Amino acid sequence: MINNLAYILACVLFIMGIKRLNRPETARRGNFLSALGMLIAVVAAFFENEVVQSWNTADWLQNGYVWALLAVAIGSVIGILWSKRVKMTGMPELVAIYNGFGGLASFLVAFTQFLRDPAAVETIVAASIALTILTGAITFTGSMLAWGKLSEKISGRAIVFGGQKIINGVLALAAIGMMVIFVMPGIDEGVRLAVIIILAGISLIFGFALVLPIGGGDMPVVISLLNSLSGVAVALAGFIIANTVLIVAGALVGASGMMLTLIMCRAMNRSIKNLLFSGFGANPAVSTRGPGAEPKAISTEDAYLMLEAAGSVVFVPGYGMAVAQAQHVVKELAQKLEAAGAEVSFVVHPVAGRMPGHMNVLLAEADIPYEQLKTMDEMNPAMPLCDIAIVIGANDVVNPAAENDESSPIYGMPIIKAYEAKTVFVLKRGKGRGFSGIENELFGMSNTLMIYGDAKATISALVGEFASE
Repeated sequence: MINNLAYILACVLFIMGIKRLNRPETARRGNFLSALGMLIAVVAAFFENEVVQSWNTADWLQNGYVWALLAVAIGSVIGILWSKRVKMTGMPELVAIYNGFGGLASFLVAFTQFLRDPAAVETIVAASIALTILTGAITFTGSMLAWGKLSEKISGRAIVFGGQKIINGVLALAAIGMMVIFVMPGIDEGVRLAVIIILAGISLIFGFALVLPIGGGDMPVVISLLNSLSGVAVALAGFIIANTVLIVAGALVGASGMMLTLIMCRAMNRSIKNLLFSGFGANPAVSTRGPGAEPKAISTEDAYLMLEAAGSVVFVPGYGMAVAQAQHVVKELAQKLEAAGAEVSFVVHPVAGRMPGHMNVLLAEADIPYEQLKTMDEMNPAMPLCDIAIVIGANDVVNPAAENDESSPIYGMPIIKAYEAKTVFVLKRGKGRGFSGIENELFGMSNTLMIYGDAKATISALVGEFASE
């Protein structure tokens, strides 16, 4: 009875926590409530009757509580140290790894539950085990590959080859076939074990194969989708062991992750099917419009003189701001501009950065006032009235090719219309392409001025110019 009440309380805290994540002011409290709910759920699980009976032994080497608490301690230390040491630029790959570990945990729960008593597995439970192994394995290997691409340990480009879709189709059909055989009643235990091992192997390969043809420009959506899959795997694992809190928590993560995935796909004007199977970014994109004008570069001193006279300035952050860890000096520059009489805004594209909300997290870390943060739909109509737009490391999300070049892979994607501002400053390390490998027409436009160099150093220099007035 007490355990059930604890699980209900944990579920309520999960829901309250997710609700508070929709606003920056309450997000920290939402995280705390969700973590508290998970702590209550974990503690309650230790007092389940079945757990107490199976782990209550005088031999401490055989006592499950000892090993479980040891695992909790080790995991807690690793989690605390890892989260404290990771930089904001490494947050996307950290999220990818967490998704993968969630899928792996569900995978192991399903596999070990089957091994406990293969003869007692009923048809419905068998179906849950098969689905959990499928989704958990896909989430694990898919997330590990996403981690490799995001951390640039392997190429971030989409990797495609002849017959790839056929191979993926064969893997999907093979996985379905193994699941059908596994859930059939009357199957010999040895055959069932062999089938579930084959299913696990196919699913692990399938997860890798699904993410392989997805390029770095699509990674925010991929992370969201893998997050949803990890939630589905957790919910299915809850069915297997009849644990209410796992079912509710997994369903919440699965549903919210899928909603976010659909929202981000809509922001890119692409479908999930196109995302998974188009091979976007596999090769450097070559526009049929021919080469654009040579970008014009200016110094920070000249940029300062223009900023000093500006009446309105909008910042457009991208992954380059995260790489340079420039969010705090960006706030300093915004404050200097406001002191000089300029109206300052920030506009964030839904898929800017390499994970959902990446830029929002960075700006919140620097305590940028929420009132200054605009959505793409809010800012675009006012962009022609803006004196200067400062693009910090963004590429595809401000590329005019999305609107006027039908040969571009991003054609049709809604963008931040920075090019409509009277003047555009683009802060960029060099003349190379962005992470997706697409040329940006904005760089060669007549109202665009390039400021080459590290974004943090450039903005610090601009702040220094204001300070020396």
